[in-house]
Amino acid sequence: MTRRFAVGFAACLAVAGFTAGSARAEGDKTIEGIEAYREALKDGNPAELFEAQGEELWKKKAGPKNASLETCDLGMGPGVVAGTYARLPRWFKDTDKVQDAESRVLTCMETIQGIDTKKYVSAKWNTPEKDELNAIATYISGMSKGEKVAVSLDHPKEKQMFDLGKRMFYYSAGPHDFSCSTCHGQEGVRIRLQELPFIDSHKGAAAGWTSWPAYRVSSGQMWGMQWRLADCFRQQRFPEPIYASDVTIALSMFMASHANGATMNTPGIKR
Repeated sequence: MTRRFAVGFAACLAVAGFTAGSARAEGDKTIEGIEAYREALKDGNPAELFEAQGEELWKKKAGPKNASLETCDLGMGPGVVAGTYARLPRWFKDTDKVQDAESRVLTCMETIQGIDTKKYVSAKWNTPEKDELNAIATYISGMSKGEKVAVSLDHPKEKQMFDLGKRMFYYSAGPHDFSCSTCHGQEGVRIRLQELPFIDSHKGAAAGWTSWPAYRVSSGQMWGMQWRLADCFRQQRFPEPIYASDVTIALSMFMASHANGATMNTPGIKR
């Protein structure tokens, strides 16, 4: 290696290092800007409107039985809402299933109000049926704000659901051979300069789980976790999962259990 080449090569490395460092610094500034933007909106988070709507729907008499959902058992006894979202998904004896907030609400709509929930399950996103379910989930989640996540894996079916969620998280398929872990399977991954949480870790799962349901500023929509997961499937070019199906609940169980001990901060706000 000649002296001239060595000097030139060292200069190139210095420029490359400077460029990479500048890009990282710029990325960090962008992330700081996004966080500052979220903080500025927190006091007037539009999600609060959906939370209020959800409470109204929860207390409204409806269905063939003309009953409200106020006696629904979300896992801490009939009528108890506060603190329940922080403990979901969980196994329920009456259905012998592991359920999340949305699937449990569907069960209560059927048993308490006598409503045929098929239209709610099959309805497209951003329709009145799905908006109602998102609002109710937002209300339930808001009643756990400040609570510590405490999702149990004690029952065999809870452990089975966690295992299914883990398999699904790392399952690659579709035209691009994507999986959930493609975006959320390691630390430090970003897209459009926004950090993607590493879900198979406590820190990443906490960042993801404790901030949904959330209001999306870019679309002016309120998204529950069911919608968030469905959009992930869309981005992976997978077929859309059935609303409140086992695969969605399993992924929620995988994420929520990793977030145990973190503080719920819902409803959240996203760009």
